[in-house]
Amino acid sequence: MSIKKVIYKKLLKNLSTEPFDVTFWDGSTIHYNDGISKFRLTFNKPLNRKSLKENPMIALAEGYMDKDIEVEGHLEYVMETIFSKQSSFINQPKKKLSKSTKKGNNKQTSKENASFHYDIGNDFYRLWLDPTMNYSCAYFKSEHDSLYEAQVNKMNHILKKLNLQPGQRLLDIGSGWGHLIIEAAKQYNVRSLGITLSEEQYRKTLERVEAEGLVGQVDVKLMDYRDLMNENITFDRIVSVGMLEHVGHENIPTFMDNTHKLLKEGGVALLHCITGLEEVEGNEFLTKYIFPGGAIPSIRELIDHMSQNNLRIVDVESLRRHYTLTLRHWVENFESNIDKVRDQFDERFIRMWRLYLNACAANFTYGVSDLHQFLITKGVNNDLPMTRDYLYQEDE
Repeated sequence: MSIKKVIYKKLLKNLSTEPFDVTFWDGSTIHYNDGISKFRLTFNKPLNRKSLKENPMIALAEGYMDKDIEVEGHLEYVMETIFSKQSSFINQPKKKLSKSTKKGNNKQTSKENASFHYDIGNDFYRLWLDPTMNYSCAYFKSEHDSLYEAQVNKMNHILKKLNLQPGQRLLDIGSGWGHLIIEAAKQYNVRSLGITLSEEQYRKTLERVEAEGLVGQVDVKLMDYRDLMNENITFDRIVSVGMLEHVGHENIPTFMDNTHKLLKEGGVALLHCITGLEEVEGNEFLTKYIFPGGAIPSIRELIDHMSQNNLRIVDVESLRRHYTLTLRHWVENFESNIDKVRDQFDERFIRMWRLYLNACAANFTYGVSDLHQFLITKGVNNDLPMTRDYLYQEDE
């Protein structure tokens, strides 16, 4: 065996729990693990040795993106077998955060990071999201729910948890394409404000608000959450869905402090975000190619900073398995519209997003990350229902 192949053999021997084949650029093949192969990796050319040794995850991901590696087999399944192999390189202990490695996103970088991901174009996201344009974990009352049904379920689930009352003021931090603030106004007759850093989302939300005839009741602003303090306004309810993952560990105290200051006494907030068990640096593939500046907050750091700001936890719910189903729907829609995606982007982009969506589905299946909804109040609130029954009562 050549010296080049020795590096691959050492790296790949602990890659997966399942039997698989690896075919190299010279046509030779190595079989790993006992049994009939479940998938095959084909290396069309050697990868950069230095990159492979220093950061195998990035090297293999870029090899796939550049067509230097082909995968025969379902990509999500392949990633599931890698995540389930505790000794694989992808499951090695992540670098813990320290004061020297913690990175915060200032207002300028936050704007640039949001634009990098969310301003790819509404036409792209429209191809594989559901008609509500919700780009976050859905809520499946049944595994047979369509993606649209599950996203409507999620929206109603959140709004019920907030226990909205007519005339109240609602703030959505990171309001996406505006579905939540519009539905809150329509269903509960509240005044809602959404803020976003994405110009594409901002423009689309304005269009939707006008089309629904809600101008004056629903508003959206293109602004950073840290600037809202200058508006001299408070809210009865605050919601944030899929935004905390973008602030960075360093800014979680600021986010919680602002939530406390923007929320009226006794007010209710719901934070919906991906969570981890420990404070670690962001996944290098995601921060390089998908979500620059992103970092998954740990449950304990979120709870710690909530308590420091007199934000009392009323309820916590995990939706991890719902996110796996959500991502599988996104993958199906993405692949069903691949020709239209190809009209907008090159093959490297397509393979990058294919890897991202499938790897994320596998990630949630094996609990590498979780998804939690935290229902919190500013100080004591004795007016919320005492049980969860109200969440599951069908609307008349």
